[in-house]
Amino acid sequence: MERDSFRPLICQRSGIEAVEADTTFAFGRHTHEQFGVGLIERGAQKSASGRGLVEASAGDVITVNPGEVHDGAPIGDGGRSWRMLYIDPAIVAELALDITEGRKGAACEFSQPTVRDPRLAAQFVRLFRAVTGNVADPHGVRAEETLLLVLAGLLQPAAATHRSIPARIASARALIDDDPMGLVTLTALADEAGLSRYQFLRAFAKATGLTPHAYILQRRIHHARQLIRHGARLAEAAAQSGFSDQSHMTRLFVRSFGMTPGAYATVVR
Repeated sequence: MERDSFRPLICQRSGIEAVEADTTFAFGRHTHEQFGVGLIERGAQKSASGRGLVEASAGDVITVNPGEVHDGAPIGDGGRSWRMLYIDPAIVAELALDITEGRKGAACEFSQPTVRDPRLAAQFVRLFRAVTGNVADPHGVRAEETLLLVLAGLLQPAAATHRSIPARIASARALIDDDPMGLVTLTALADEAGLSRYQFLRAFAKATGLTPHAYILQRRIHHARQLIRHGARLAEAAAQSGFSDQSHMTRLFVRSFGMTPGAYATVVR
């Protein structure tokens, strides 16, 4: 793989996406809608996440939860390389029922942003190869059993001490979630929360990890990503997601996911 590259790969199972990267790229603060699990293969990186500032180096398994605000930058001048799988929450919820022996309603999450465990790292490599078709697995048995083992090694009950979103902020956030392509104003959001604009701006950023504007852009880029995934042309995805033009969508897509919308489209369609 060429240095400073992101390569999305075709997966054998629906609901899982794979990426290989070797780059010096520094990600901006962003979120994913899926669970992410990966392996640093070369170099090291630092990232601010919902679980604090973390560093990961070659051999470390890395994780991210849906909606968790994070970024990522290399440590040193040589960049870093990694493999990453993004798994739809519905798949994780289904397998978590097996892992927790059927305890419905027992929400699970990745509790450790980095894990140094050679056995788990080896399991991840086998999983990555299985889901990307690099090993013979005609009925998906190897992929499913390895996915179960990897998730069992990482998932923990959601922490009871998890930071909750204050009700007034959650109410304002719902205005965005209900129509992320709409023209909601900072004044309208602050009024919904019963705060001044400045109070709301500070409270929203503290509760969610993003400013209201950054949160709106993240909701829009995820909407565009889903449209592209389901076959929309790039210009259509940009227009339907509230971006001023395709180039605006592309800049944010790259900043969040490390690849262009066009590169993503070639794999997921």
